[in-house]
Amino acid sequence: MAFLSAPSASWGISLLTILFAAAVHSNIIYDDDPLQPVTSDETVSVGGTVTLTCRVAESDNSSLQWSNTAQQTLFFGDKRALRDNRMTLFRSTSTELSISISEVQLSDEGEYTCSIFTMPVRTARATVTVLGVPGKPQISGFDSPVPEGDKVTLTCTSTGSKPPAKLRWYQGDQELQGRPDAMESVPDGPTYNVSSELTLEVSRSDDKTLITCAVDHASLAPGDKRSGQTLQVLYSPSVEIHPETDLPREGEKFFLKCSGVGNPLPTSFVWEKKDGELPPLAKVDGAKLNFEMLNKSDNGVYLCRADNGIGNNQGEYQLFVQEDGAVDVADPTAMSTSSGVDHAVIGGVVAVIVFILLCLLIVLGRYLIRHKGTYLTHEAKGSDDAPDADTAIINAEGGHSGAEDKKEYFI
Repeated sequence: MAFLSAPSASWGISLLTILFAAAVHSNIIYDDDPLQPVTSDETVSVGGTVTLTCRVAESDNSSLQWSNTAQQTLFFGDKRALRDNRMTLFRSTSTELSISISEVQLSDEGEYTCSIFTMPVRTARATVTVLGVPGKPQISGFDSPVPEGDKVTLTCTSTGSKPPAKLRWYQGDQELQGRPDAMESVPDGPTYNVSSELTLEVSRSDDKTLITCAVDHASLAPGDKRSGQTLQVLYSPSVEIHPETDLPREGEKFFLKCSGVGNPLPTSFVWEKKDGELPPLAKVDGAKLNFEMLNKSDNGVYLCRADNGIGNNQGEYQLFVQEDGAVDVADPTAMSTSSGVDHAVIGGVVAVIVFILLCLLIVLGRYLIRHKGTYLTHEAKGSDDAPDADTAIINAEGGHSGAEDKKEYFI
């Protein structure tokens, strides 16, 4: 950095610097001095902007001055002293001098001095701390899928932090503990390179899970810089057998499907029937067992063994073939509906039969009553000259001419 080129300005600032040095060595201290400048320490990240402020309680028209860590004057009042475009005047009054430094570098860290040129010269110091921003973490140590039950060691590294950053491990939202004996902070000039290791014994539940390494540092907001690694775990398949339908019927086509979940997916399937051979009409088609026509003799327990090269496992299924036209006992809704319809029909038929019987009884009763009256009437008509009831009825039915003859006879 160079002073302003004007000879008078250079000479004046140099003289002020000499006076300042002399005043410092005079060791004069003032308590509760209204002319004593006041500053504050500042912290800034690399690449950021820091503002340095110097104030006095009262003014005697003396000028304030800011100097850098090498005691080079930056600003004297509102006048720039160094040709550094990163330095700008923020505010200049009789009681305050504030300047800004942009694009801060690690070399800007140190102690800055504010002075007021009274007799004697009064000074105050402000320490600027520059944080080295850590780089994005990098994860290594995982190159290929790991068999279930094995251990995997992941290493996370980050460079350029100051002070040294901390590295944290996560599986989803759960924080994991790295190896305490494997955490390192290696100086690299003014910054540090940090690393951390994580060792896991993997299971099938860890397959396709994301392991994350995050940087924890004062220059960063939580979660600003992190990297992830997706685990791949090899494990034997778990096997289930799924039927085409839950109601296999005699005479129909049908199939069973073998489903295996593993990493990698199974490619080999073996079908068997427990306590016997596969039916003649059952054909194996990879993960499927096809039945061309179901028969009651197909009933039994079927086994499927799936293999994915890592291991094998088997599932089983109990087949029960229903007779053709059998009531679907598995569907209570259908049964209740059918039963309700049958009861309604039966009730209607019974009602009709009872009605018909009542009608017949009424007709028969009326017929019997009428027939009895006719019988009594005829008996009465022929009883005058008949020695018994039968003769009386006969006389009643055909005895009109005889009566007339009788009448004629008496005449």
